[in-house]
Amino acid sequence: MSFLHPWILVFWLVPVFLLLWEAFREGPRVSIPIDHRKHSKRFWLGKVLWTSSSLPHFLLLVGIAVVAGPQFMGEPEKKREISNIEICLDVSGSMGVSMSDGKLRSDAAVESIQYFCKMREGDACGLTIFGGETIRWTPLTRDLAAISLAAPFIDPQRLPPHMNSTRIGLALESCLATLSKVDEGDRLIVLLSDGFSSDLGGGASRQIGQELSKYNVALYAIFIGDGAAPGQLYEVVSQTEGEVFAVSDSAGLERVFNHIDEMKPVRLKPAGSRPIEDFSIFAWSGLGLLGLHLLLFLRWRITPW
Repeated sequence: MSFLHPWILVFWLVPVFLLLWEAFREGPRVSIPIDHRKHSKRFWLGKVLWTSSSLPHFLLLVGIAVVAGPQFMGEPEKKREISNIEICLDVSGSMGVSMSDGKLRSDAAVESIQYFCKMREGDACGLTIFGGETIRWTPLTRDLAAISLAAPFIDPQRLPPHMNSTRIGLALESCLATLSKVDEGDRLIVLLSDGFSSDLGGGASRQIGQELSKYNVALYAIFIGDGAAPGQLYEVVSQTEGEVFAVSDSAGLERVFNHIDEMKPVRLKPAGSRPIEDFSIFAWSGLGLLGLHLLLFLRWRITPW
């Protein structure tokens, strides 16, 4: 056991002094007729009377201990190892096309992002949207409700014309700039796009993949549309520890995010023990001493006669 304010225990000297004073003091005496006769020694009665008079000092000792803040070390805890996730969403004009199940690609993507954020509570996520340019829609944060609430305001049909094209390379560079500044935890990018990128040709895809690998960033690329994903996505992802997926409906998107969640499960790391306040021992001791003190006052107490 330890104490939050151990210096307060110095005041234990006060009840110790009072106990010694109680043991050796000689109080005032009142002579009565029976004092002039012979008495038998009553050793145990004297001890009981001393105990009765000393109990308040013991209560003071207990009170000082409570004020000092008794505490003990709790069980070793485990802390969640955070994952830093940048969600990169394509908002080009083609994302307004309907999927095989009739739902718009953009709407299905937003719903899947909200679904994914609920599964990753405790992690840090950020949302970046891109087309011809890149916009950091939500910064990297552990308040995932911010992403869920901000995502519905993304409507490709209402964005300016310069967002209609698709530049995946620029978006990945932007996400990497954010993740490269993170000091702890995993780093990954979840890319959702439905088209061929105009800036991943001429070896750019391999170069970006190498940059992601340099900073230990895993890229999970989700192609939304009919058919296979563009080869340039495979070329980028092959440099990282990620994977490429191709989906054609909202149910497929949900399955992919479940798969990503399983590939990056929650990991715990030792966080050590922390002190926990515990007054139980001193509280019960104080109650017991107080009860005994009141009980002894019914009969066994020092009186001047």
